[in-house]
Amino acid sequence: MPFVTKEKLFSREWFKVYSLILVGSFIMAGGFVLFINPYRIVPGGVYGIAIVIHYLTEGVFEFWPTGIPIGLLGLSMDIPLTLIGMKILGPRFGIKTVFGFFSTAFWMDFLTYFVGQNDPLQLGDQLLLASIFGGVLIGFGLGLIFRSRATSGGSDIVAMIINKFTGLPLGQLMILVDSSIVLVGLAAFGDWKIPLYSWIVIFITGKVIDITLRGISYEKTMFIISDKHEDIRQKIIVDLNRGGTLFTGKGLYNNNDKHMIYTSVSRREYQMLKDYIHTVDADAFVTVIDANEVLGKGFKPLKDDQ
Repeated sequence: MPFVTKEKLFSREWFKVYSLILVGSFIMAGGFVLFINPYRIVPGGVYGIAIVIHYLTEGVFEFWPTGIPIGLLGLSMDIPLTLIGMKILGPRFGIKTVFGFFSTAFWMDFLTYFVGQNDPLQLGDQLLLASIFGGVLIGFGLGLIFRSRATSGGSDIVAMIINKFTGLPLGQLMILVDSSIVLVGLAAFGDWKIPLYSWIVIFITGKVIDITLRGISYEKTMFIISDKHEDIRQKIIVDLNRGGTLFTGKGLYNNNDKHMIYTSVSRREYQMLKDYIHTVDADAFVTVIDANEVLGKGFKPLKDDQ
């Protein structure tokens, strides 16, 4: 049951987790209400379908003259999808996921009631601006929900079910499911701009989720092969006060013994170390990689990532 985690009721961790879900769902709903819903952008997921149904039911019901509320529609799809997911996949969706999609549905309709749905920020035809800011807010809100070890439910569950029976990669299936929902928006509204802006939202949302989960990292990982490895080692541990690992191997060309230093440094330290390597051994071979995240002594504490 990889998605189910339990926190002691009313403990500090419990309050932290549910606060993240509450705040995350509020921010996510704000992204939809302010930037996505008013412009009929369909960024996949159950709320993408809900946006389509909302506008197609405009004027159908007297008590919902503007269409069935988007939050209510999203909730009406999340509940059966979660139940089906539990039946097919097992109990992988805990109370936090249920709390998350109930909170999102509530904030969605609550905010819509107060700000309306007819261009509340008066962006006019600035759909690109709406797509960018909508994607950022939705991604940040979802990232906070994911940090609480909850899931967004919805179309994610559909992808998981297909994955179980087909074995196709989950990431690819999620893209296919969301893209199919985008095409539903195209068929419903008949506007080619909708899928284009919707895919922008999906792309930005994914990137912001990654940043929210991992943070913005400026660290560099370096692999250094040099005959002056002892001098470089001293520079790293004495001047930069960093650690690393020294590997021994053989060169492919002449089969000579080689020493490789593996280390992670900050952006400023990287420049200092690179300049030093150039000074002591201009023939050194250095590979530099942007580190998405560095956890451990001297960097972000490992416990803070839990």
